[in-house]
Amino acid sequence: MEFEMLRLRPYKPCDAKYVVSWITDEDMFLKWSAGRFGEYPLTEDRLNAHYSEAADNDKFWQMTAIDESGKPVGHFIMRFTDDAMESIRLGFVIVDGSIRGKGYGKEMITLALKYAQDFLRVKEATLGVFENNPAALYCYKAAGFKEYEGGRTEEYNIYGRKWKCIELYAPLGGADNAY
Repeated sequence: MEFEMLRLRPYKPCDAKYVVSWITDEDMFLKWSAGRFGEYPLTEDRLNAHYSEAADNDKFWQMTAIDESGKPVGHFIMRFTDDAMESIRLGFVIVDGSIRGKGYGKEMITLALKYAQDFLRVKEATLGVFENNPAALYCYKAAGFKEYEGGRTEEYNIYGRKWKCIELYAPLGGADNAY
């Protein structure tokens, strides 16, 4: 697959204004963050403060997807989940709402998987998605993620209700798994 729309680069504090603007309501905020950023609405300062705490962590990266003009259109984080550095977890995945449904999310996640495979040399990528976010689930599956056989889920208490989080994985590193 040839990538024409997007490029990835490290997150910069000036990207916070874009990320914050894409989170348009509390429901979206909670689906995106699972409550890890405190109360809604998220501010640029809180987002940057959260990320600055991880600045010295060599197992955690914040990434920004940019279009041909250099404008941020998507964001996610990656972090190693094991000491052997064979598995990476994606999180805080978001795409500018004005371009959702046009393949940008799939392309961004595909680029993330390619980066994880080619540069980080991991064997697997994982992520979690709430079952009440079917568009995101569809996007992740279209980019190559699969549900664990037998299903793996986690439950979060949000709004006084239990939200089921579906765990996904993407095998990397083999000839059959080239991105």
